[in-house]
Amino acid sequence: MITAICPGSYDPVTNGHVDVIARAARIFDRVVVGVVGTPQHKTTLLSIEERLELLRDAVATIPNVEVDVFKELVVEFARRWEAKVIVKGLRVISDFEWEFQMNQLNRTLAPEIETVYVMASPQVSFVSSSGVKEIAAFGGSVDELVPPAVARRMKELFPSGMGGAPLNAQE
Repeated sequence: MITAICPGSYDPVTNGHVDVIARAARIFDRVVVGVVGTPQHKTTLLSIEERLELLRDAVATIPNVEVDVFKELVVEFARRWEAKVIVKGLRVISDFEWEFQMNQLNRTLAPEIETVYVMASPQVSFVSSSGVKEIAAFGGSVDELVPPAVARRMKELFPSGMGGAPLNAQE
């Protein structure tokens, strides 16, 4: 049995994340989605409990997917689950630069663990968690970008949005 992990902050989980996870689940016997408990490079909007709940709901119909939290190095999380593979989604070229650096660091720490990149499907290649949060914060609909439970949560967090830029005199 080959286990793969899909690590990320999932703040919030998007349809792009679900796309990558579902495709990984068709390739590997077991996929463990790792939600980083306390990301070092960003502040999260949602608590770890909310991120786990929303992610579990989003992948509930994929039988060989499990969700877990981690607070250690990604390679240590992979070892804990006896995973041979780290799966990462790529949307745009700038994603590759960051992921290339992470891959080299991970290969140094754990050469026995491979990283596999899954290119985002065209219909979700533009979706990012930060974009979803910004749209929701300004009162826009994210229904097409995220699973239904996430869309509901964004509406709860930003019921009327925080408004946009002031209108100019001609509007």
